[in-house]
Amino acid sequence: MTEIPADHPRHDSLVTRHRIEDGVERGITSKQGLIAQGRGEAYDYLLGEETIPSADEAERVAAAHLLLADHPVLSVNGNVAALVPGEIVELAEATGADLEVNLFNRTEARMEAIAAYLREHGAEDVKGLKADARIPGLEHERAKVDADGIYDADVVLVPLEDGDRAEALATMGKTELVIDLNPLSRSAQSAAVPIVDNVVRAVPNITRHARELAGASTEELEEIVDSFAREAALDAAEAAIRDGDLQ
Repeated sequence: MTEIPADHPRHDSLVTRHRIEDGVERGITSKQGLIAQGRGEAYDYLLGEETIPSADEAERVAAAHLLLADHPVLSVNGNVAALVPGEIVELAEATGADLEVNLFNRTEARMEAIAAYLREHGAEDVKGLKADARIPGLEHERAKVDADGIYDADVVLVPLEDGDRAEALATMGKTELVIDLNPLSRSAQSAAVPIVDNVVRAVPNITRHARELAGASTEELEEIVDSFAREAALDAAEAAIRDGDLQ
């Protein structure tokens, strides 16, 4: 990767782009993932490339949901694997969640490559390769899940999610925690907890909150969950984007 000076005004953005490029070269990220990254970057630019207060609150609520869950699962696609491989493994460890690879452009080679990459970053068990269950109502490859993974989960973190699968998971009764920089997307709109933030900030933030809440009682965690106003979080994110300063 080309060395980017730490004081470059677009340092973080350029590093992120290079991670996606590297993901394509590794066979982890699809070419469509490049387009998705650019789209998200535009929204992040309007957010000031920072975690706004409503997103931080949502990240804390997401951590509480994961800690309360009977069977939490973190869904991983090619962009997530390329951008936050170690961070998503740390989140799984902090919350006791399973990791499951799920792809729209699914091939066995990509599935194996992503699973191997997560193991390189510390994952001990990666689900998604069996694909012995299907999400009802979907005809494409993202319907394929593990019976003892996403299909059985009560809480699912779905970063950078396809809108139709997000809607299908919500229909199944899953509690969805969605990371999406577009508050108007179907994914964010169908989420129990919409997190309008860049995944490279959101995942470490959820982990930080999970560690801070590790000693909290069930009652305390439930209070955090119950006090969350999803519509207010979406409205705050949309307002921040509409008022974004391009200077």
